[in-house]
Amino acid sequence: MKTYQYPSRDQWSEIVARPRLDLAKLNQTVASVLHDVRQRGDEAVRHYEQQFDHVLLDSLRVSDQEIDAAEQQVSDDLRDAIILAHHNIKVFHVSQRFVGQKIKTQEGVTCWQKSVAIERVGLYIPGGTAPLFSTVLMLATPARIAGCREIVLSTPPDRQGKVNPAILVAARIAGVHKIYKIGGVQAIGAMAYGTQTVPKVYKIFGPGNQYVMAAKQHVSLDDVAIDMPAGPSEVCVLADHTARADFVAADLLSQAEHGTDSQVLLITTSETLLHQVASELQRQLDLLPRKQIAAQALDNSRAVLVRTTDEMTDLANAYAPEHLVIQTRDYEQLADRVVNAGSVFLGPYACESAGDYASGTNHTLPTHGYATAYNGVNLDSYCRKITFQHLTAEGIRHIGRAVELMADAEQLAAHRNAMTVRIKAVGDGQ
Repeated sequence: MKTYQYPSRDQWSEIVARPRLDLAKLNQTVASVLHDVRQRGDEAVRHYEQQFDHVLLDSLRVSDQEIDAAEQQVSDDLRDAIILAHHNIKVFHVSQRFVGQKIKTQEGVTCWQKSVAIERVGLYIPGGTAPLFSTVLMLATPARIAGCREIVLSTPPDRQGKVNPAILVAARIAGVHKIYKIGGVQAIGAMAYGTQTVPKVYKIFGPGNQYVMAAKQHVSLDDVAIDMPAGPSEVCVLADHTARADFVAADLLSQAEHGTDSQVLLITTSETLLHQVASELQRQLDLLPRKQIAAQALDNSRAVLVRTTDEMTDLANAYAPEHLVIQTRDYEQLADRVVNAGSVFLGPYACESAGDYASGTNHTLPTHGYATAYNGVNLDSYCRKITFQHLTAEGIRHIGRAVELMADAEQLAAHRNAMTVRIKAVGDGQ
């Protein structure tokens, strides 16, 4: 990790910068695959599954028999852990249900909102070096609570054409309706455009590599909504002299192991802790099976020594991290100052992995600084708000003249007339 000691605010833009990738060639590949999937449907999907996932598939859809078999392959302990996590995620997201109110803005003018579920949603679940069955719970559970009529899941198969059994078990527990053995760009295209086998969805959710992220942004331009723009995973840890170096190092490495393009940031007011964490990082890194991946991610990462907690929180807000861990004596006070973050973990025991799996909050979060404008997935992500208004004759008398004047000022005569005929009707007693 590159270390900064008492940097000036002029250096902050360098500190909060994410790794840059040359996406020109990548975007060409993505556009080509998406176009082919749109044109040839299942035939193109099978072609790219053979090319990229190295498997020739007879059927794209996972059968009930395959899910039954997966149930036998997952240990009772892991199944119980998945059920516990699902329960907590469900409890937290049920609490987010929208309760609309009818509001009288003027006498005779009543307005309200109704929350309506998106009818068909697509979930993308990575299944490569880290099959993220936890993400199935994070995406499917709120979709079911919202009332989505059809929940479609795509995930890459292995070279034998099998889907990771824990993904299938989590999908059944969370209530997914249809599961497809499709990965990468072709999965995003299949859900965005629809094929002979895969239904077209209205919104796509889920993480993925840079190709998947580029594909999601591409299809969002004119075909389907997506949950949010996103990039590689990241964490920012705020720590003072009271923090435990082994806890801090563990939290940094828990994100660094996601991928070589991940990034972690440590901001501390303690020089002693800074050195202790550096030693702990090396010790814990040597024990990780994904050591090479995490080590490369640390090359993209930074440790920053600052003088005050004000600087600490200001720099964290400038970074706008996906995950923000606050391990300081006054973490409750610092939490009040957070304005840009995807999800915040408070105190020494709230490790980021608790939120990744089982605390109940959602782990599908904005990255790459998008937390300045986006929130993570929640129940509202699966809903639309439809507004209603009802006017009586009294309402026309209260707002009719204002509508006419405003329509005149915008030179929209038909808009004015739609109100004028009603004003006349009310005046006539009709």
